[in-house]
Amino acid sequence: MTLPAALPGERFDFTHPSAGRIGLYAAGEGAGPPLLLVHSVNAAAAASEVRPLFEHYRASRRVFAIDLPGYGSSDRSDRDYTPRLMVDALHGAVAQIRARCGPVPVDALAVSLGCEFLARAAMEAPGAFRSLALVSPTDLRGGQAGRGAPGSTRAMPWLRAALRGPGTGWGGGLFRTLTRPGVIRHFLRKTWGGRDIDDTMWAYAVRTAQEPGAEHAPLCFLSGGLFSADIHAVYEALTVPVWMSHGVRGDFTDYRGKAFLAHRPNWRFTVFQTGALPYFEVGAESDAAYDAFLASATTAG
Repeated sequence: MTLPAALPGERFDFTHPSAGRIGLYAAGEGAGPPLLLVHSVNAAAAASEVRPLFEHYRASRRVFAIDLPGYGSSDRSDRDYTPRLMVDALHGAVAQIRARCGPVPVDALAVSLGCEFLARAAMEAPGAFRSLALVSPTDLRGGQAGRGAPGSTRAMPWLRAALRGPGTGWGGGLFRTLTRPGVIRHFLRKTWGGRDIDDTMWAYAVRTAQEPGAEHAPLCFLSGGLFSADIHAVYEALTVPVWMSHGVRGDFTDYRGKAFLAHRPNWRFTVFQTGALPYFEVGAESDAAYDAFLASATTAG
């Protein structure tokens, strides 16, 4: 692995029977529950996307951040990347955390599509999680239904086939186009809803997209295979305290679909006057809101 570390702290690998080799970062000390951070999924994702949270919370607690399968320091082999694979990796990460920190439930925060994987992991193993924080979660746009068959996805096999073949297909060329430095900057500006992005995150995205096998997971993402068609039922099935936050600028601002969750007693909501990653733009405000939620989760527990 020639890829530099995305975060300050220890980087180690573990192997999961189905997810393969998974990279995990660890730092910090503290007596409270450990915190797991889960990045989003896109053409050039990595644990670097949660850097402000990792750096902030390592001062007060044990914090971990995963590189999901196909991204960062994790296995990038040519295989089908599915929600099941991502969720299995999260179960493996929680097992590693509990082996280090003791058999206590963890707090966990995920971003964008990573929220779907984290929600499913918590639905499957509620006792492993104390609370969930979902930042700009996917599939909550107005009018969009997410009540497909259990475990179903939004995969488009015809598009997946076109991206993969015959031969190498045209997916490789598309990936190289999407991961040009200027194109990555363009999409990050859409995420921020403005021109002022985090240049450190941009630089790491450019670098991680150059690693061998970097195209495999993003091509599954582009063909819909990483989106769950039943995610609304998964969100509704959550029993642990859940904090959802999002911004009002950029491409990720339509959250009218969250209305079906608004009256569930274990859900809380915060809207920031930012783009899709509030913790980059208004770190102190975002941290304070998350801390208040965690305090309420402790009281409820």
